[in-house]
Amino acid sequence: MRTARTAARVVIVVGAVLALVGTGTVWGYLRVTNGGFRTIEAVDSNDKNIRNKGAQYGDQTYLIVGTDTRVGNNGKVGAGTTADAEGARSDTVILVNVPANRSRVVAVSFPRDLQIDRPDCESWDNNTATYDPNTIVPAETGAKLNTAYGDGGPKCAVKVIQQLSGLNINHFIAMDFFGFEQVVNKLGGVQVCSPTPLYDYELGQILSRPGKQTVKGQRALNYVRARTVDTEGNGDYGRIKRQQLFMSALLRGMLSGQVLSNPARLNGIINTFTKYSYVDGIDTDSLVNLAQSLEGLQAGRVTFLTIPTSGTTTDGSNNEIPRTDDINAIFDAIINDDPLPGEQKASAPSSSSSSKAPSSSAPSTTPAAPQVITASALAPSAVGVRVLNGTGTTGLATRVSDQMSQLGFDVRGVADASENQTQTVVRYGPGEQAAAATVASMITGAVIQPDRTVKSGVEVLLGSDYPGEIGAVPTAGESLRVTENPRSDEAVDLPSDLSVTNAADTSCSG
Repeated sequence: MRTARTAARVVIVVGAVLALVGTGTVWGYLRVTNGGFRTIEAVDSNDKNIRNKGAQYGDQTYLIVGTDTRVGNNGKVGAGTTADAEGARSDTVILVNVPANRSRVVAVSFPRDLQIDRPDCESWDNNTATYDPNTIVPAETGAKLNTAYGDGGPKCAVKVIQQLSGLNINHFIAMDFFGFEQVVNKLGGVQVCSPTPLYDYELGQILSRPGKQTVKGQRALNYVRARTVDTEGNGDYGRIKRQQLFMSALLRGMLSGQVLSNPARLNGIINTFTKYSYVDGIDTDSLVNLAQSLEGLQAGRVTFLTIPTSGTTTDGSNNEIPRTDDINAIFDAIINDDPLPGEQKASAPSSSSSSKAPSSSAPSTTPAAPQVITASALAPSAVGVRVLNGTGTTGLATRVSDQMSQLGFDVRGVADASENQTQTVVRYGPGEQAAAATVASMITGAVIQPDRTVKSGVEVLLGSDYPGEIGAVPTAGESLRVTENPRSDEAVDLPSDLSVTNAADTSCSG
């Protein structure tokens, strides 16, 4: 029941962030809070796990967590006491991305028991909000997501989510439990809609009747924290869906004229938000600018997604197993601003804002041609390589990978390509052009190609033109000239079974 309670915190934070940055008019009130934010160290823009950083230039990405600390006022609202559990964990984690063109907002929910590989992290004391650089929490394979914050604090949580998503997290928010009921009450409640009454085996009756109804205080809290609802039977996933519907309703409510035209109510919401949250990368000026750039954004352009999993582990940990390929496809779509399922199309621009001549916006019909590029060779140990067999020759990828391993390359696996290839291509992701050139220079006839589906290092896609042997390793620093094919625009299919909620959805879907 403890983990269910803490979910409420992040719900109100996400709703507040989306609403506060969704209209410029509110920030005249927020300016009085400048300097009132409680700042902690969390974000790391130099993390090597950030993917295609250039494509994320101008994006604003918030990692928002709810923590289960029992100190202070939290014990007064049913969160338990420090005798029950010391410290704090992040039981609900949501990643909010606002692209550089401010055309939409995407919020991605992570199951609290998602299985992760946690890196080494500095020890974190939640009571004092400080790190101990002299005490390192060792890396752990197969850990639960909520241990990242619990053991290593905000910095560790950011590192793990950047590792999973590849997004450049430049803002962090963690909110305490006590502010939830106050914010909802200051808003005047939130209207939810349920197709059935809601009864939770731990919390009891939440909604006694179906349909639209306004929830406040404890009832709102129970609505977003319940994990054992008899009519759902899907635990944390049912809770996540209700949270997303609640946040959608909260967003619509906060953007309504009843809130924006009521300074007292608005001030109360903003003051509670700043009082009960810890932040990094948050200041008034940057939020004012973001708010102004998002003014007029429609609710239909706000989409909530849930990380897909493939059941739980059988080793007793009951970790949720991440569907890695599908997760990568989701975040590729976010990074590249590709359309998302359930996302409503943006309204057509007004005539006053579309002054470009048709010729300037029409796509080019001339295909890009291969070009010769120059790059400096890298040492083999600095090049990560995955080998794909695109020929009909059995075992070729394994033989090539063994040869490259003997030459000192960091070989990361082999696989069969999805279809046979005629040309050998070394595909590479952001920042890996020199690595690709190093490998291609060793294979007669090989070319290189930027490809957004390559997550790290390079992929050697062996074609039928492969000469049958690997050539000499170039000297590190040597100038190389190789042919580069145009970037691959191969679409990455999103999974068809994604759980999606659109903020404009006012139906009673559960």
